[in-house]
Amino acid sequence: MATTTKIRPRALVRASGGPRYAVALAVDALGTGMLRPFLLLYGVTVLGLSAPVTGIAMTAGVVVALGCTPVVGRWLDRGARSTVVAASMLVRVLGVALLLVTPEGDVRLFAAAALFLGIGNQAWPAAHAAVVATVAHGRERDAALAGGRALRNAGLGGGALIATACMTGGTTTLRALAALTGLAYLAAATLAWSVHLRARPAATPAGDDRPPPRMRALLAANVIYVFSLNLFEIAIPLVLLTRLHASPVWSAAIFVANTVLVVTLQVPVTVLLSRFSRRTALALAGVVLAASYLGFLVATSLGPGWGPPAVAAVSVVCTLGEIGYAGSATALVTALAPPHVLGRALARFQLSTGFGLAVSPAVITALASRGSAVLWGSLAAATVLSASAVAAEKDGGKRLGGAAAGREQAREPGDHLGGSVT
Repeated sequence: MATTTKIRPRALVRASGGPRYAVALAVDALGTGMLRPFLLLYGVTVLGLSAPVTGIAMTAGVVVALGCTPVVGRWLDRGARSTVVAASMLVRVLGVALLLVTPEGDVRLFAAAALFLGIGNQAWPAAHAAVVATVAHGRERDAALAGGRALRNAGLGGGALIATACMTGGTTTLRALAALTGLAYLAAATLAWSVHLRARPAATPAGDDRPPPRMRALLAANVIYVFSLNLFEIAIPLVLLTRLHASPVWSAAIFVANTVLVVTLQVPVTVLLSRFSRRTALALAGVVLAASYLGFLVATSLGPGWGPPAVAAVSVVCTLGEIGYAGSATALVTALAPPHVLGRALARFQLSTGFGLAVSPAVITALASRGSAVLWGSLAAATVLSASAVAAEKDGGKRLGGAAAGREQAREPGDHLGGSVT
C-alpha cells in the first residue's frame, strides 16, 4: 500500500498535455454535449426519418466505427500523439458536415454521418490516454487521466444544457446547433494539433513484435464494468418510470447529480485510491458497483412512495463505483502495457469499452423486462465475477510480453516514450 499522491492544479494541467490541449478537450466535449444527446432527434425531426430507422443507423455507425481502433493503435505505436487526437476531432467535423448536407429522408447519408461521428468518438479515448502517458508518469498520470474525464463530463453537461435551452427553436435551431458543433470540433482539432506532441517510438525487443499484452481478464471485465456508464441513461430511468411510476423529474435529477459528482470527485477519489495498487482499486470499484446494484434492487422493492428517493440515494454509491472504475481502468492498462505496444493495448481496451457500451442498452432492457430481481441480480453477479477476475489475474512477465512481474508498481511506459509539448 502506497501513500496518497498530492497533485497541484498547475501540475495537473501540465500532466494533461498543457493549457492549449486542455482547452481543446473542453471545446471538443462542449461540441459533443450539444450534439450527441440530440442526434436521434435530429434524424427524426430535421430529416424526417422514423425513430427505429434512425436508431439502427446510429447503432450501426458506432459498431462499424469500432473497427477503426486497431488502426489508431498502430498509428500511436509509431509515435503519433496530438496528431491522432486532432484527427479524431476532424473526422467528426466531416460527420457534422454530412449531417448538414443530408436531404430529408436520406438514411444513407445520415448513416455515413453517424459512422464518421462514431469513428471520432472511438478514436479519441485511446489517443488522449496516449498523450497523457507521454507527458506524465506514475500517479501524476493517473490523476491527469482522471482530470481529463472530469473536464470532459463538465463539457458534455454544459453542451447538453446549451442544446436543451435551444430546443424550442425547432428544426432551424437543430441545424444551427449541428453547425456550431462542427465549428467547435474544428477549433478543438486546431488547438490539439498546435501542441505538436510526438513520442519517440519505443524499441521493440528482439523477437517481441507481438500485439498488445494478453490482458484478457481485464478486457473481459471491462465489458461488464462499462455497463455502469449507461445505468443513468437507461436502467435507472427505466426502473423509475415502469416499476416505480415516478415522475421523470427523478431521472433528470439523478442524472444531473451523477454528472456533478463525477466532475467534482473524479480527481480527488482517484488521488485517494492511489494508496492502493491500480488492480486493487479496480477490483474495489467492482465491489462497490455490485453493492449498489443490490441496493437498487432493495430500493425498487420499496414501491412508489419510498422507492424513488431510495434509488436516488443508492445512485450516489453507484457513482462512486463508477468514479473508481474510470480512475483505475485506463491507468492500469497504461501501466501494464509494454512501451512498444502501448497504442495497441489502449486500442484493445477502447474496443472492449465500445463493445460494452454498444450491447449494454439491449442487455439492460432485456433483463429489465424479466423483472427487477433479474436485472439487478444479474448485473451484481456479473460485476462480482469481473472484479474477482481482475483481482486474480497476475502481472507476470510471460503474460506481459517480457515485462517484469509487478510492472504495474514499477516503471511506467511513459517513462520510456519521451515527447514534449510545444
